[in-house]
Amino acid sequence: MNKVFLIALTAIVISGCHSSTPKNYNNDSTVVANTNKKTAVTTTGFEPLFDGKTTDGWHAYGKPAPGLSWKAEDGVLHLDASQKGDWQSKNGGDMVSNGEYENFDLKLEWKISKGGNSGILFHVKEDTTKYKYSYFTGPECQVVDNKENEDGKLIKHRAGDLYDLISISKEVVKPAGEWNQVEIVCNNSKLDFTINGEHVLSTTLWDDNWKKLVAGSKFKEWPDFGTFKTGHIVLQDHGADVWYRNIEIKKL
Repeated sequence: MNKVFLIALTAIVISGCHSSTPKNYNNDSTVVANTNKKTAVTTTGFEPLFDGKTTDGWHAYGKPAPGLSWKAEDGVLHLDASQKGDWQSKNGGDMVSNGEYENFDLKLEWKISKGGNSGILFHVKEDTTKYKYSYFTGPECQVVDNKENEDGKLIKHRAGDLYDLISISKEVVKPAGEWNQVEIVCNNSKLDFTINGEHVLSTTLWDDNWKKLVAGSKFKEWPDFGTFKTGHIVLQDHGADVWYRNIEIKKL
């Protein structure tokens, strides 16, 4: 009897050990997985430029605060053209990041209204005593309704183009009212655009070819255009409703 009892007791102990080991292992694995997930999120190096709730971190070009017609609503930064009056009025104006960036990876999404126009500018020098508008200095990734806006029918002025300088390599931009994903990477003079997952443009800034491109464009009127290697990110007020969301940047 004692021998049988001892065998039974040993079996119970072994069984208990086997049942508890997977439970503890699974719990540990969950902790590790969650830790890794959190680390992946925090080590990407991207910082939000828009918190989805306020216009903190932005101001109107040449002014201390954003124009009142730029509104943060439901995770979206919206230029409400119905409340701004004329183009570049006191209620609107280009939205300028408080920070300045040299080498960067900028990601965001945009949606344009029917017939609308806007733009994403970078390396903007904010000096209103010398440059009345942000586009006097900063190159632009075009945001426009290709179908209904007159600019969208012109070569090098279509959505996604490096405005008035280089056309994108393929038509990948979605129509007005739909969201488009954009990534702009500027790293040691190399500039790349990726739109809706497609790499569509690559060029080199500030070299002889760049100078020729500028000289053959409308920007030749402004000698400092495209010369600055550090500057602000700008979301353009071009008089139409436009929406931006998921705006984030990583310094390179």
